[in-house]
Amino acid sequence: MSPEEILSIENLVKHFPLGGGLFSKPRAWVKAVDGVSFQVRKGEAFGLVGESGCGKTTLGQMIIRLIDPTSGSIRFQGKEIGSLSRQEMHPFRRKLQIIFQDPYSSLNPRMKVEAIVTEPLQAQGGMDRARRRRAAAEIIQKVGLREIDLLKYPHEFSGGQRQRIGIARALCVRPELIVADEPVSALDVSIQAQVINLLDDLKEDFDLSYVFISHDIGVVEHICDRIAVMYLGRIVEAAPASKLTLASRHPYTQALLAAVPKPDPHNRVRPFAMEGDVPNPIDPPAGCAFHPRCPHALGVCREKRPTGVTVDADHQVACWLNEGRGLESAV
Repeated sequence: MSPEEILSIENLVKHFPLGGGLFSKPRAWVKAVDGVSFQVRKGEAFGLVGESGCGKTTLGQMIIRLIDPTSGSIRFQGKEIGSLSRQEMHPFRRKLQIIFQDPYSSLNPRMKVEAIVTEPLQAQGGMDRARRRRAAAEIIQKVGLREIDLLKYPHEFSGGQRQRIGIARALCVRPELIVADEPVSALDVSIQAQVINLLDDLKEDFDLSYVFISHDIGVVEHICDRIAVMYLGRIVEAAPASKLTLASRHPYTQALLAAVPKPDPHNRVRPFAMEGDVPNPIDPPAGCAFHPRCPHALGVCREKRPTGVTVDADHQVACWLNEGRGLESAV
């Protein structure tokens, strides 16, 4: 791992068994994540974007070890954590935190905000209740709420305020890496911008690194330094945010960009002819998994899985259309 890298993922796989039991083998496997590799630099916001069902959330939960990987490597600050036991992971819990997607179900309705925010501190130990309360009072104001709000219950807040509580809970232990799992998708559009700007400010204030997960490439572009596009458990393109949005090379990435609404009536994007849904991860297509929906698919796309091409030093794409010819000549 490079000294500037805080997280390194190598060939990470998660297959869920389908059927079977104590004395019988699974009849099939759901290939949720199927060989993903990337690195996150210290202080960087790294985006993972793709349609629902592509494996983004599963990947995020593996990073913080909420679920165990089937195979592959997860290295955090140079330490392999992918195979650590629950007890061995305890020292890393303070450094790795998550912001969940749903601000309604992720907060315990029977607990006051103070108890919710300080629960990670209590789990880590070494701090009495008075110190925990002072820490909670400080962090709750950092996310735009008031100290008096610590005495309230989650049902007394709006969706945006609840998500701020979830952010405060993640920040309370002063983590170094936060996995933000679609943190604004359940919020009104008017509130999304406020929460995104808050996360951006907190990143600088607390020297954080993010793995930011979303299905909205427009949201990811706003906050992330680099973006990786996932499709059916694999990364199909990865590049700096500005380069990915201005010079994408994979047809799937271009389809995601074309789906983002443009407020300028003079800047109309030509519709992209992508049809159908994400294939079944139990039985993915042969060759390139995107070829049944790709209007530019070649014969080789149906037969061989693309291994990936380095377009530039910081731009990689897994697409046969880019093998020596470039996407532009194929459309």
